[in-house]
Amino acid sequence: MIITHSAEATRALGAKLAQSLQAGDVVLLQGDLGAGKSEFARGVARGLGISGPVPSPSFTILNAYDEGRIPLYHFDWYRIHDPDEIGEMGFEEQLHGNGASLVEWSEQAPEYIPDRALAVRIRALDENTREITLEPLGGFPFGEEKIL
Repeated sequence: MIITHSAEATRALGAKLAQSLQAGDVVLLQGDLGAGKSEFARGVARGLGISGPVPSPSFTILNAYDEGRIPLYHFDWYRIHDPDEIGEMGFEEQLHGNGASLVEWSEQAPEYIPDRALAVRIRALDENTREITLEPLGGFPFGEEKIL
């Protein structure tokens, strides 16, 4: 478990994780609304060398970035009501493609999540403090010990 005490520290942790991400990696960002998932995602983007704005893809479902070390696909499935929407929109290609994928609200379509992924659970303890747990799933090659 990792404790961060500011949005900047949460982003810094995401940036540190980005150094180890490879094409095909899937990171599940889990936590309540306002927990800090998008801040963590911004950190991952910066760590990959993406310099522009990194808004939450709440309404677009997917924001894709090609300018970094590897492409980044940032999904937000909060508004997915039927898991088949993922396949109908053709998002499987990005999810299993040549970049790293961050997926917020993956529980909306669990059948599209690969067995091998990294779960990043973020919990707000107060306005600024976050408890972050990294859990490798299905043989994902690293967890907290690799980024600390």
